[in-house]
Amino acid sequence: MTKTTSQSIRLTHEDDKWVAVDNETEIASQGNTRREALSNLDEALELTRKSKKSKSEARKPDTPWFK
Repeated sequence: MTKTTSQSIRLTHEDDKWVAVDNETEIASQGNTRREALSNLDEALELTRKSKKSKSEARKPDTPWFK
């Protein structure tokens, strides 16, 4: 049996730019065309997924203003 997932986005035209927003994550991207906005959103979502899967931890700050 194949598992399917559902994902919805909002696509709007604002100030001469297309804006695509993933409704679940609220990650957004924009482009000059609808296709570009959607492509940029796909890239942003993929980079977010990759960063969440990464097992490396962020380094602790070693500067005096963070202590």
